[in-house]
Amino acid sequence: MISKLIINGKLLENGKLMERNILIENHYIRDIIDGTVTVDEIIDAKGNIILPGLIDSHVHFREPGLTHKEDFFTGSCAAAAGGITTIIDMPNTKPATTTIELLNQKRELAKKSIVNYGFHFGCTKENIEEIKKAEDIASVKVYMNDTTGSLMVDDEAILEKIFKESKRLAVHAENEKVQLALDLFNKTRDKKKKLYFCHITSKEDLKTIKKQKTKHVFIETCPHYLFLTQEDAEKLPGKGVVKPCLKTKEDQDALWEAINKGLIDTIATDHAPHLIEEKNSANPPSGFPGCETMLPLLLDAYNKNRISLEKIQELCSENPAKIFNLRQKGKISLGYDADLVIIDINKEKEVKNEELFTQCKWSPFNGKVLKGWPIMAIVRGNIIFDNGKINDIKAKELKYEDRTVETPNMLPEEVQEEVEENEQNSKSIG
Repeated sequence: MISKLIINGKLLENGKLMERNILIENHYIRDIIDGTVTVDEIIDAKGNIILPGLIDSHVHFREPGLTHKEDFFTGSCAAAAGGITTIIDMPNTKPATTTIELLNQKRELAKKSIVNYGFHFGCTKENIEEIKKAEDIASVKVYMNDTTGSLMVDDEAILEKIFKESKRLAVHAENEKVQLALDLFNKTRDKKKKLYFCHITSKEDLKTIKKQKTKHVFIETCPHYLFLTQEDAEKLPGKGVVKPCLKTKEDQDALWEAINKGLIDTIATDHAPHLIEEKNSANPPSGFPGCETMLPLLLDAYNKNRISLEKIQELCSENPAKIFNLRQKGKISLGYDADLVIIDINKEKEVKNEELFTQCKWSPFNGKVLKGWPIMAIVRGNIIFDNGKINDIKAKELKYEDRTVETPNMLPEEVQEEVEENEQNSKSIG
C-alpha cells in the first residue's frame, strides 16, 4: 500500500479556505487532517490552494483519424497542464464513434492518456441498435445543428427514437433546435433521463431553456464565450472561427449573469484543436484549443472579483461528476479518487503559444497575461504535472454510477422556484 500526504495546502470548507493536509492511500483520499502521519511520500503544497481536479466534459482529442491535430497523449498533457484531471471525449472523429466496435477501438487508443478519460457516443440516422448496446458511456451526443464532421441528424422521427433510447443526452442545439430538444426530451423522458445542452452561447437560448429547466436539464457554456466576443473573432480572422460562433457582448453578459444566478451548471472547454496553417487557410475549420487556458482564465476572473472559487469548483468539478454520474470524482472527500489540482492564485503569467502542450501549439488567448495558474495536477495520487513538467503516468477509464441526481447546484430562490414549477409542468406533460 502506497501512502502520500499533501501538506501545507488550503482547502475550501463552507466557503472558507482552511489549512488542511490530505492523506492518500492506494489512489484514494483516506483522510483530511490537521497534523501529520508517517507516509511513503510528502507533497508540499507550499501554502497554495488545492481544488478537486477539473472535469472537462467536452473535448475533441481528435483520435482516431485526425492525430496531426491532437491525440489522447498530447491532449491529456494539455489537460494536465490546465489542472484538468478528467476528460470526456466527443465522437466526431474519423471514423466517428457510432458503433460498439469503434467505441472499443477508441478505448484502446485512449490508454495513452495521463488523465482519466471517458466517451460520448455518436448517433446517426442508422445506428439506433448500436445506441441500445452502448455501455459505460457518458452520454449519447446528438448534433442537431451543423458541426465538424457529418453527424448532424435533422429527421425528427429519428431524433425521437434516439432520445427515447438514450439515458443521458448531450446535444448541440442552437436557436429553434433548443426548443425541439426540450420537446423531444419531455416527450420521451423518464426519471433517469438527462438532457445536457453543450456550449450554450446566447441570451435567447438561455431564455428558452430557463422556461423549461428541470432537475434533469443542464446547461454548459465554454470559456471562449465568457472571455471572447464576435469583435474578437473579427480581430482573429480564421483563428476566431468556432461553432457555435462567438456572440455579442450582450450575450456574454447574459452568460455571466446565468452563472451568478445558478442557471448554468458547467463550464467545459470544447477543446477543438486545429493546426495554425488550417486556421489561416481560406476555409478555416471551426474550433480552437482550450484545456490549458480554462482554469487560468477563471482564476484571473476570480482575482478580478467576477467569480468565486466555490463557483469554479462547482461548475468545473462537482457538477460534471454529478451530471454524468462519475464514480468517486469531483470532490475532495474521504473515499474519493485523489484527483487534485494545486493552484498558485497569485502567479502571473503570459499565455505563450510555444509553451503550450497541445499539439497544435497556439491559443486565441496568446499574449494575454493571467493571474492564477495551476502548478501541480494529481491523478489518483500520481503527480502528472509539476510546474511545467509532465510525468507520463497512464490513467484509467471512467466508471459510472447508475443513479438519479438532483439539480447539482444550490439554486437561488428565484431560479429554484422556476425549476420546481417547470418540473411539475413536465410531469403533467409526460
